[in-house]
Amino acid sequence: MRKARLTTVTSLALSALAFSAVGLPSPATAVPAAGSAAQRTQAAPAAAPKRERPELPAYIHGGAWPTSHVQGVTVDAENGLVYWSFTQALVKTDLAGNVIGTVEGLTGHLGDIDLNPRDGRVYGSLEYKAEEAFYIAVFDVDAIDRPGMDAETDGVMTAVHLSEVVEDFTADMDGDGVFDGDTADTADHRYGCSGIDGVSFGPSFGSRHGATRLMVAYGVYSHTGRADNDHQVILEYDVSDWSRWERPLSQEDPHRSGPRRPAGKHFVYTGNTNFGVQNLEYDAHTGDWMMAVYPGAKEEFPNYSLFIVDGSVRPHRGEIAGQPERERGSLLTLVRDGLHDPGTGVRGWEFHGNYGLAALGDGTYYAAEGGPVEEGGQTLQEGWVDRYRWTGATPTPFAPVGSVSGGLEP
Repeated sequence: MRKARLTTVTSLALSALAFSAVGLPSPATAVPAAGSAAQRTQAAPAAAPKRERPELPAYIHGGAWPTSHVQGVTVDAENGLVYWSFTQALVKTDLAGNVIGTVEGLTGHLGDIDLNPRDGRVYGSLEYKAEEAFYIAVFDVDAIDRPGMDAETDGVMTAVHLSEVVEDFTADMDGDGVFDGDTADTADHRYGCSGIDGVSFGPSFGSRHGATRLMVAYGVYSHTGRADNDHQVILEYDVSDWSRWERPLSQEDPHRSGPRRPAGKHFVYTGNTNFGVQNLEYDAHTGDWMMAVYPGAKEEFPNYSLFIVDGSVRPHRGEIAGQPERERGSLLTLVRDGLHDPGTGVRGWEFHGNYGLAALGDGTYYAAEGGPVEEGGQTLQEGWVDRYRWTGATPTPFAPVGSVSGGLEP
């Protein structure tokens, strides 16, 4: 049993910060004559000092919760904040792991999350498979100021519905007129789509400095008996006008407000994986896109746990291999590094980023891990992140910064 450092809270006391102003003129100070040098100097006050980025620790604990396992993590490094997806709850902490607030009451599956650098909100994949509804949940994280906030009633979450995902998830691929539901053991589900999971913000593929886009990766069922599920599928969205689609979400009566089609739909040949891209992450340091997965089971593939899309290469039109009818689409290119399987041409690495992966923009990364822990006679799920730096080595391209898991013993 890990000797865990738990930070679960039941109450939160917020203390005010005190600020002092230096060098402000006294109200009794005489006003200089119009146009004088002194007046011009006062009319152009000095710029506020640039805020220094907080030091990022080697380890952060995200608490232990009565939910399913940690599924995603994103870091607001400038403001010293961390956001954690625990599948039925969003948790907000500082860099020391102190809980600031939580959003609870989710009955669907909250997956991977990412911070939108344009509006400062956190976006995450949210699934309701029984209702055939798939969303991007949008959290107003500035308003998350206490534990126990409700996703429906506290005004901190809206949602945008993704029709494209529904169409692929519910596709009747065997033509028998029956949708077989949430199961891998079927020919249904176009491309093997099981919903969505990985999400990340970054420029369009092949455009290092382009406008920010939201990329949403499919979940893909593990099925070794079909050949049309060997690609990762990534939808591209321009979210700059998504305010017209955003709605509060009633989970008893889920809405269908959202774009009819994505701005792009891309395919990456990796071989079948177990539930697709668990964590998608744009790395501003390299300009590439990381895809952390649960390895697949097809013996003809190498079944790596980490793939990286070359962000400098534009998508090209080509055949989407293995489809029941010949189909062409927008194909992405894996970087020409790492492990290489000559039989399939697939490249990748081995690394445990499937519980959460956050690129920090400086060549270092947080990778999440988690598991059950007993507390007060109850089984909870805890999560934590360790900081790594990129080495590019094979088979594992990361090396820990400091002691893994905060120096805690297994």
